[in-house]
Order: sequence, then C-alpha cells, then structure tokens
Amino acid sequence: MFKSRTNLAGHQLYYFTTCSFCLFVRVKMWWFGIKMPLKEIMFNAQNKVDLIEGGGKSQVPCLRIENENGTVFWMYESKDIIEYLKSKRAK
Repeated sequence: MFKSRTNLAGHQLYYFTTCSFCLFVRVKMWWFGIKMPLKEIMFNAQNKVDLIEGGGKSQVPCLRIENENGTVFWMYESKDIIEYLKSKRAK
C-alpha cells in the first residue's frame, strides 16, 4: 500500500458512481495513494458537458491529463488509466 498521498496536478477523473470500471479506477487511485479532482457526470450536468466538449464522448472513466506545456490528453480505457496511475503512484 502507500506511505503518503500524491496530488496529481493537471489531472481530473471523470466518472459516475455506479460504473464498475470507474469504481475500479477509484479504488486503484486510493491504493496507489493518488489524489486528484473527481468530476461526477450523472449529477453534475456541467461536468458531462465538459467531458463531451473536451474528449469528444461521454464514456467514463476518463482521465483528463493536462501537460506542463498546456496540451490536454483524454484517456478513456480503465486498464490504460490504471497503468498510467501506477506509474505516478506515491513511493
């Protein structure tokens, strides 16, 4: 498990509560000791609009990654998100 929490600046996770893939990603975030803003799309219409406008579809989970140079990448597959988060976990 983790020793400390890592706050990933420039990252946001779009999800909805009852999605099993989203839950799996959120549990792994906890396990890896990672914190970031969570954007729930079922009860917050603006979050859903932001997801569709930015990433092009309403699929969740979706990890929004803003790089230091300002470019934004949208990652949709839970396995890909988990592997990415694993590389960023607290040591």
